Amino acid sequence: MSEMSEQKPPIYLDSHATTPVDVRVFDVMKPYFTENFGNASSLDHPYGYDASIAVQLARESIAKAIGANNDEIIFTSGATESDNLALLGVMEKNKEKGNHLITCVTEHKAILDTAKHLESLGYDVTYLPVDEFGLIDLEELKSAITEKTILISIMFANNEIGTIQNVSQIGAIAHEHNVLFHTDAAQAVGHIPIDVKKMNIDLMSFSSHKIYGPKGIGALYLRSLMPRVKLNSIVYGGGQERNIRSGTLNVPGIVGFAKAVEIAVSEMNDENKKYKKWTDSMLEKFAAIGGKLNGHPENRLVHNLNIRFDGIEGKAIINSVSKKLAISAGSACTTQNVEPSHVLLALGLSEEQSHYAIRIGCGRFNTDDDIKVAISEILNSLESLNKIRI
Repeated sequence: MSEMSEQKPPIYLDSHATTPVDVRVFDVMKPYFTENFGNASSLDHPYGYDASIAVQLARESIAKAIGANNDEIIFTSGATESDNLALLGVMEKNKEKGNHLITCVTEHKAILDTAKHLESLGYDVTYLPVDEFGLIDLEELKSAITEKTILISIMFANNEIGTIQNVSQIGAIAHEHNVLFHTDAAQAVGHIPIDVKKMNIDLMSFSSHKIYGPKGIGALYLRSLMPRVKLNSIVYGGGQERNIRSGTLNVPGIVGFAKAVEIAVSEMNDENKKYKKWTDSMLEKFAAIGGKLNGHPENRLVHNLNIRFDGIEGKAIINSVSKKLAISAGSACTTQNVEPSHVLLALGLSEEQSHYAIRIGCGRFNTDDDIKVAISEILNSLESLNKIRI
């Protein structure tokens, strides 16, 4: 960061990894750090009572935004914890009914690693393949369901390639077979209109920091009726969150999370129009020189662009533009992993091809000029790298 302080920071285009906190979000959070700092579980005085009311109002706001009831929102530390709670909690609670989980090969590691852990405990897991665009086959899903299937977990929108699954249909298939349906919607909430009831979703993980809210706070939607979802806790202690997720509630984070959701939902349409214009423009320019889109051409997050330039390492492009642009090669949630993307391999790309990809994630605070600079810098980088390669 020392270099960034001495020169203009690079244009941030990695919004699938995280986003800056919107000042409107930060402003509503501030009083809960210094003035209204009470513990929401300590109701013997105004400090705790005021904190409890703030949490209640935030819960109501978030629930309304996704078509849920207030008591169906369980606050967690983020989508990773929510994913763990959904999978481990549901499978353990229902182990006398069955031991089979269905998920997908392109899921986030929070799902895949939890599924592997379940396998180590003796549960059966089916990993559905995807087509060249990243979509699962609904007929294959139907065929994978057995009498022992308890849960289907399919990501709403992919964090690397932006592909949006047919969530409503997946949920309908699950319910036809009396199976619960969970979706990781960390990349979808605030970017796609969501109604959990109409979309047949029983459990849904989502997070604040993907939508200009604070890090360290997320939620799990948990359907309360038709069917009522029951699950075991994976964190024990004070019995907060209906005894499902113990721990002192992060009141500033929860207040900020609710404001972030409110802003994202209210500004979604305008933002998506802007994002689509930008990603369409970039794709047109890059495709003209041989760039190939990874993911679905239509069923995709409009602020996502995952593209590869065959023969040129994505990391080389990222490094060459790093003083002007902050872009990535894929998921930021697998730490310093240099292995090929499991998502791109699942699309049918070779290991070599997967290393040619870069991911661009447009965001709220980008401008038309930012996108022009990004196009110019990447085109210049490709020209230079091509000369080196020759």
